[in-house]
Amino acid sequence: MAQFFKKSANNIARITMVTGVLLAVAAFYLYTTVSRSDWITGRHVERMQPVQFSHKHHVGDDGIDCRYCHTTVETAASAGLPATQTCMNCHSQLFADSEYLEPVRASFRDNKPIEWTRVHDLPEYVYFNHSIHVAKGVGCSTCHGEIDNMPAVYQANTLQMEWCLSCHKDPSQFIRPKSEIFNMQWKDSNITAERRVELKEQYAIRSREMLTSCSTCHR
Repeated sequence: MAQFFKKSANNIARITMVTGVLLAVAAFYLYTTVSRSDWITGRHVERMQPVQFSHKHHVGDDGIDCRYCHTTVETAASAGLPATQTCMNCHSQLFADSEYLEPVRASFRDNKPIEWTRVHDLPEYVYFNHSIHVAKGVGCSTCHGEIDNMPAVYQANTLQMEWCLSCHKDPSQFIRPKSEIFNMQWKDSNITAERRVELKEQYAIRSREMLTSCSTCHR
């Protein structure tokens, strides 16, 4: 019986299968690369604010502690945003007539909060608690980057699930002494591996299984 397909059909079939696999690999690589890009995650994108508050000036130059403005960071899920009164504690005297700060004075006069643009915005289905991270020795700069060097705040990390899990799988690599939580100059290399183990036990950090459980962050 004569062959229905020519011998060249075998080569065509092989080329088609190899091409299909290569295209699938390329598509997967492209998807994972794009999904992690700054364009998708918003990383490194400076946010414009109603008043362009400079953390570099207030934190880096003037040395104002994070907790002066973010008063609930140690006690609540949200770090909190400062009331206009907090701004006016200084600016009723400093640069009191500056045109640049008129939106702040107007907010205070009208008793209407300034509508700040959110920079770190997690999806609604993600539960995040600032106070528990502070209590477990995670410093501000670990998640927010070098805030003290930012004239305009931007998102320093992707905030994607794989980024969160990289810490939850082994939190000891990021924790620090409680006295250094709000130290913007802290480096992870400032502490020994042995001290990290001690702190992990001292802070009663939960097991990897519990920290990576879906219900920990998705409630």
